[in-house]
Amino acid sequence: MPPHLAAAKRSRAAILDAARDRFAADGYDRATIRAIARDAGIDPSMVMRYYGNKEGLFAAASAVELGLPDASTVAREEAGERVVRHFLSRWEVDETLNAMLRVGVTNDAGRERLRSVFQDQVEPLFVALSPERDKEAAVRRAALAASQILGLALVRYVMRLPPAVALTHDEVVAWLAPTIQRYLTAEGPETEL
Repeated sequence: MPPHLAAAKRSRAAILDAARDRFAADGYDRATIRAIARDAGIDPSMVMRYYGNKEGLFAAASAVELGLPDASTVAREEAGERVVRHFLSRWEVDETLNAMLRVGVTNDAGRERLRSVFQDQVEPLFVALSPERDKEAAVRRAALAASQILGLALVRYVMRLPPAVALTHDEVVAWLAPTIQRYLTAEGPETEL
């Protein structure tokens, strides 16, 4: 790789690392291009050159591939446990998810980013695991399951509530997996019109 391309690649990586840290620490509204550039050791004009504006930088910094399992590889009776274990392993190592959740609860751009990750990555798996033939009903199930997973992430990784942080992975799975399993695969409640 030519030296100028290698330098550009290093600069982009430094900017994205600094942006993730800054968005996680300060939130979207308080994070500034100048502060991110300073943290990255880059001139602010380079941040603008690579990412255009703060929205473009946030979109790049919050790009995440959850790596969810293919629904065809998940036994329906193990879906809750597989999903909870997968998300625990991701939240433990991926600061991008933590930053996205922090920003998502306080800012429209963050909320939209969380919604797109849900719609593009989470929803298809949960819909595929649902017993519902009606996609709208399956999407409701997916939203309920996501509420539990995001709630856990909020108290364990963002708010860092000591009782939630103290739980081992196996304890979290023992408590949360049955709920996720029910949302994903159990018969739905009968509703009266």
